[in-house]
Amino acid sequence: MSAKSAINKEVFTPHDEKMLAAVQVRRRTKKKIPFLATGGQGDYMTFICLSVTNKKPSHVSITKVKQFQGSSAFTKRSQWTIDQLRQVNGIDPNRDCPEFDLMFDNAFDQWIAGSAGEKCTFVQILHHTCQRYSSPRKPEFVNCQSKLLGGNSILHSAADSVTSAVQKASQALNERGERLGRAEERTADMRNSAEQFAVTAHKLAMKHKC
Repeated sequence: MSAKSAINKEVFTPHDEKMLAAVQVRRRTKKKIPFLATGGQGDYMTFICLSVTNKKPSHVSITKVKQFQGSSAFTKRSQWTIDQLRQVNGIDPNRDCPEFDLMFDNAFDQWIAGSAGEKCTFVQILHHTCQRYSSPRKPEFVNCQSKLLGGNSILHSAADSVTSAVQKASQALNERGERLGRAEERTADMRNSAEQFAVTAHKLAMKHKC
């Protein structure tokens, strides 16, 4: 079982929630944490998770989950509602990068995802979820690539590819039709010329017989 599947099963399913997305992260800047705050358990992995309740009305949460070294268990550390999210900073709108920031009413964290692709997937799902579930005062997404804010970029890319292929095929058919049309016109002209020639030749032949 993958870490994300285990998190969903251990942390969210027991509370009748469904995990929508998760990204493994580490801090860009070291944060001093008292020894007692971690229970003296040493190193750990951190995941930022997005979840929604199964019961209506739906409530969406962003949760910080940790797994301490030497333990197979996942521990919920901090949690915010989606309405407490104020800003998502993608850091660089011109290229894929693993860095991103999350700003809440009472917290601000600077993260580095395991990869640019993981960060992009998480931000994309987070944006879609905010558009669907958050209050009228939606969080601000800044310095994010446009492909992350337009729904499912994979589906959009596929749709664009299909549309482009259809347009090219249609253009090719139109051009072929035009060429066939011109060929038919030339054939018709040649047929008419041949018929006129035959008529003229017949008249001349009849004239000479007379």
